Amino acid sequence: MKIKFLLFIAIISVGINIYFLGKWLLFERPYEPSKEEKIILSEMVQKTVESKDYKVLTEKEKVIAIDTSIDKNKGGVFPYYFEVSVRTNKQTHLFSCNDTSCSKMENGGSTYSIYEDEKTRIPFKER
Repeated sequence: MKIKFLLFIAIISVGINIYFLGKWLLFERPYEPSKEEKIILSEMVQKTVESKDYKVLTEKEKVIAIDTSIDKNKGGVFPYYFEVSVRTNKQTHLFSCNDTSCSKMENGGSTYSIYEDEKTRIPFKER
């Protein structure tokens, strides 16, 4: 009886560990940047702010936040799975590299922005 119970617990334990390892490898890891990738994303933010598309954007819309993301499941080669999101009061603009050397950033499209319907999330007063 004790042996069956211990065997049952061991099988459950191994199963749970395999589940969490698989979940991390397949679903979480492709979206978490490494230390080197975080540096690359930071440099991409700087290139985005210096880009011509960003300057045109700031003339038309109020920039509220800039965020970075990585999606290795998207396919493609380095650096095309990196993305910089510029959130404005009207929509979110998605910037990405225009070539493999990432010499320039370009506006690749736009999506819905939470700031179209909501106020900023930080509790500071606007000036």
